[in-house]
Amino acid sequence: MSILAPASHADIAELRQLYYAVYGPHYPAPLGTDPVEMARLIDDPHSLWLVARCPDTGALCASAAIHGEPGSRIGRLEGLAVHPEHRSGGLAATLTEALCARMLDGGRLDSVYATVRTVSAGPQRVVARNGFRPLGLLPNAVDLSSRESLALYARHSTGVLDRRVPVPAVPAPLLPLLRTVEDSLGVTYDGTTGTDPLPAAGPEKAEPLEMIEAPSFVRRRFRDRFPDGGGWFYPLHTPNVLLTPEDGRFEVYAYLNRTGRYCSLLTAHPDPAAAAAHLEPVTRALTRAGAGYVEALVPLAHHGALSAFLAQGFVASALYPAMRADDDGFHDYVVLSRSTEQIDFRGVVVEPPLQPYLDCYLSAWASTYLPTFEVAS
Repeated sequence: MSILAPASHADIAELRQLYYAVYGPHYPAPLGTDPVEMARLIDDPHSLWLVARCPDTGALCASAAIHGEPGSRIGRLEGLAVHPEHRSGGLAATLTEALCARMLDGGRLDSVYATVRTVSAGPQRVVARNGFRPLGLLPNAVDLSSRESLALYARHSTGVLDRRVPVPAVPAPLLPLLRTVEDSLGVTYDGTTGTDPLPAAGPEKAEPLEMIEAPSFVRRRFRDRFPDGGGWFYPLHTPNVLLTPEDGRFEVYAYLNRTGRYCSLLTAHPDPAAAAAHLEPVTRALTRAGAGYVEALVPLAHHGALSAFLAQGFVASALYPAMRADDDGFHDYVVLSRSTEQIDFRGVVVEPPLQPYLDCYLSAWASTYLPTFEVAS
C-alpha cells in the first residue's frame, strides 16, 4: 500500500521527473514543469496536491491535485500521473478518491471537473470509477506529441444537480446535446424549447486587432475591469492575452497556451455583446498566434451569445450542468469550440458512456461545415 501525503516544496524536483517519465517533454501544464507555479499550487489554501510514495523505497510514484480558487466552489482534477513502473496497482483511483473525499465530499466544493486524454481507455475508467460522469468532448483540444482530443468529466456534490435554474429556450442546434446530457446524467430539460438562433451581427468595419501579450499587465487590467468576478465565468483560467481594436472600444480577454497550442476565450469588456460581431477576427488573430483550438464557456441562458458563436463556426461540444451558483441556484454552461486544424478521431478511444457525446458532436460538426445538397425532382 502506497503512502499518501500532501505535496511539499521538497517534492518538486521528483515531481518534475515523474511528469517527464509519464508525459515526456511535451507536457503543456505548469503543474509538472514550472517550479514556481508548482510551489504556488502547493501553498494554495484553496487547492490540494497529493503524492504517493512507495512504502519500500520511499520513491515518489504518483501524483494528482484538485485546483481550486478564491470565491469559487468548483475545482479541477489535474496532473494525474502514475510512474510507468507502478501502474495497474490502482494508484490513480486511490489518489482521485482521496482528493474528492477531502475537497468535494467534505463540503469545500460543489463540483470537480477533469479533462481526460482519449488515447486510451484507462484515464476514462479511472475517473468513472470515482464518480465522475462524462459531459462531452473537446476535439483537438491540446497539442502534446500530436493533436489530441480530450473528454470532459465532472463529479457533483450531493443535491447540486437538483438545484439547477431552468432555461426556457436555447438555440435549436443545442437540443441534441441537451438530450445527450439528459440520458447521461439523468437531469431533465423538459421545459426547454429550441428556437432559431438570433441573427448574427455583422462587423461594423473590417479592422485589425491588436494582441497584447503581457501577462502581468493583462491580469491587472482584467482585475480592474472585473473586480467582482462578474461577466462570463471561466473557472481556473487567468487571462494572459488581450485583443482590442485601435480605438479600444472593446477588449477581449483570453488564456493562450503556446505549448499546448490552444486558447480559451474568457470574457470581453464592457460586456460580451460588445465583441460578438468580431469573433471571426478574434479567432483569426489567435490562430496566427499559434492556437489550433479555441474554446469558450457560455451560460446556457445567454441565447444571444450562443447564437453569435454558432454563427462563427463554433460547435457545442460539451455541457456542464450546475457549474456556477448564485442566489437563484446553479446555472448550466456550454462549451463551444472551433479548431482550425483537421480533426482526426481515428486514434480516439471512447468508452461506452462517452460514445453518445462523440456521435452528437459529429452530427453537429457535419451540420455546421458540410453543405446540404438539394435534389432536384
